Amino acid sequence: MGIQERKGREKEQRREGILQAAERVFFEKGLQAATMDEIAEVAELSKGTLYLYYKSKEDLYLAVMLRGMSILTDMCRQTVAHGSSPIETIVRLLDTYYEFFNKHRQYFRMFYFFNNPTLHTQVTDEMRAHCNQHNQRIWSVVIDVFVKGIEEGMLRSDLSPVELGIILWFSIHAMLMRIDNESEQWKENMGIDLVDLREKQAALLLDAVATPEARKRYPHLFKIAQPTIAS
Repeated sequence: MGIQERKGREKEQRREGILQAAERVFFEKGLQAATMDEIAEVAELSKGTLYLYYKSKEDLYLAVMLRGMSILTDMCRQTVAHGSSPIETIVRLLDTYYEFFNKHRQYFRMFYFFNNPTLHTQVTDEMRAHCNQHNQRIWSVVIDVFVKGIEEGMLRSDLSPVELGIILWFSIHAMLMRIDNESEQWKENMGIDLVDLREKQAALLLDAVATPEARKRYPHLFKIAQPTIAS
């Protein structure tokens, strides 16, 4: 192994160590409460070394978040590779996002960063570009399914594949945020189980974007379960 190759490997190992330390601290304390000093201590490095790799705490936070986005992208790719019809794959993708939400809740919570523009001022252009690249990867997986759904006459053609993706994905994401933050309050105050409601929401959303042919061919996907009253 040459000197340059060894140095490159050492640099990547150090970067991975920083990310693991940052993940531990951010998962425990969140972005605003965590400090670069704490991350440096966990990583057993100087704070100055952290800044050689990441220009700001926000950049480092997003670098950790991108690990979660990579997991979600891989899960979506596996779902699409299953080989189901486009309309069935869309249902599976919605369930895949819920599976990610349950298995990787801390990563999901990092996505809240995008809802608070005041936190974005310290993000570098380089990190923004990395985030955009990751975002494009996952959307390319999802949008391809909607393209096929339109081509096969299963999805409405008066909406673009991107519009269809936004309607379904963003709606489900908003529901998951409510489940994460307000599930018990809705049970106590309104007798509503948001987890049950998520399944009804998915069926209603699918019905809104599907064609009559899709409803005829896959009637089981559009059935709404009977209401559940939370005790």
